[in-house]
Amino acid sequence: MSKAKPAVSEGNGFPWRELFILVIGPFMAILDGSIVNVAVPKLMAVFGVGTDKVQWVLTAYLLTSGVVIPVSGYLGDVLGYRRMYILSLAAFTLGSLFCGLSWSNTSLVVARVCQAVGGGMLVPISMGMLFKVVPRGKMGMAMGIWGISAMMAPTIGPTLGGYLVDELSWHMIFLINLPVGLLGMFLAAVFLKETPLLKARFDLVGCLLCGAGCFAVLLALSEGQDKGWTSQYIVTLLAAAFFFLLLFVLWELQEEQPMLDVRLLANPVFAASLLTTAVVTIGLFGGLFLVPIFTQNLLGLTPMQTGLLIMPSALASGLMMPISGRLYDKIGAKPLALVGLSVVAYTTWELHKINLDISTHWLQMMMVYRSLGMGLAMMPIGTAGMEAVEARLSGRASAFNNLVRQVSASLGIAFLTYVMTKRQAYHFSWLADGFSWTSPVAYGALQQVKQALALSGDSALAVISLAAQRQAMASAIADTFIVSAVMVAVAIPLSLFLGKKGKDARGG
Repeated sequence: MSKAKPAVSEGNGFPWRELFILVIGPFMAILDGSIVNVAVPKLMAVFGVGTDKVQWVLTAYLLTSGVVIPVSGYLGDVLGYRRMYILSLAAFTLGSLFCGLSWSNTSLVVARVCQAVGGGMLVPISMGMLFKVVPRGKMGMAMGIWGISAMMAPTIGPTLGGYLVDELSWHMIFLINLPVGLLGMFLAAVFLKETPLLKARFDLVGCLLCGAGCFAVLLALSEGQDKGWTSQYIVTLLAAAFFFLLLFVLWELQEEQPMLDVRLLANPVFAASLLTTAVVTIGLFGGLFLVPIFTQNLLGLTPMQTGLLIMPSALASGLMMPISGRLYDKIGAKPLALVGLSVVAYTTWELHKINLDISTHWLQMMMVYRSLGMGLAMMPIGTAGMEAVEARLSGRASAFNNLVRQVSASLGIAFLTYVMTKRQAYHFSWLADGFSWTSPVAYGALQQVKQALALSGDSALAVISLAAQRQAMASAIADTFIVSAVMVAVAIPLSLFLGKKGKDARGG
């Protein structure tokens, strides 16, 4: 039984006001995931801690948001999406205030947990409500505009974070959320209508099993590279995650009112959408984290300079998203996904040509072309799956969709970092075989370095070794882009199962 007025606006008018309000929260939450990264060295210096401890500032947010995402759909259904959106914004804003007032690394980690409780729910709650306030025939345009936040925020984050840390203070990367969060809560309270409430029993067992499984798998993915993928700690976490999630699936299949309805996977369009999203997300993170590593570690650019280099690609994807939405409403997801993913796969493959002498203009333009493909493909892929689900289940489907994105993003970072590390070791080993005083090929070069820089023999060898390490890292990043391109290419045939229109899959 509904206890609230319908959230869908009367008539055929497009709910621009509601859409703007529902973009504020996700933009803040996604932005916060990347804006903090550039402040890590500053936090290490201020709090006097090492990488192992400051890393928990990032990991705590990731783990907490991963745990709360699955329950967001249930809370939205029983408490109302408007109410949960305001509460999530409040928790995120209050957590941001605590972060800005932190006096130690430990207090900052605790504050980040509070912040992530709200931040983790903002995206699925916002998306779930969007499918309740926008008429289905105009969903593509709405998701295209809403998706600008997801495409642009990760790119804007490093630039904004670099500026705030360099010019103001590390506190500002958190305190900047306060006025925006308060504005979002005010607008939501005044202008958003509450969604119909559903009566549903809380699935405590499902919540605990899913939360434990997500926590274990995200923790393993975030620490696998440091601890070693074959270490007992990581293997135990992965084994625990497997059994928790297996028990979760078995429990949900027999539960009349599941927290996260795994039966949604029986819908072929929704399942294809999730699988395509997962594969593409893993591949896309090649550009999101490899390019900053390349430009900062090898080309010597600052975080802010890197952000400015990547900024045009963010604007390109933002420009393409509404266009993609309009096209989706007319022709559906399949043609857009096929063309867009083909562009992404090709441009990602082209990025394997990067080297230490590469033109930054070429790199910038290639990222722009790649982002145009991303903007064309990503929104239709997700929207087709969501539209294939009954409207009453849109909140649970949104939670499912965002959980897959969260895990896939973590898996993408872990997997591609592993590939890059292994390939760097391989390239350096291959290069190291060629430089030594006993090598006739390298002897002349070593003598030139020794004489030009007035160095000793060992120092000249060290200089050559450092140059080889830089070259090995550049080659490793190039190889990793090949793997990323293959991942995106694998997703192209999967998009054939999306159908022409999400509503066709529902039979309506």
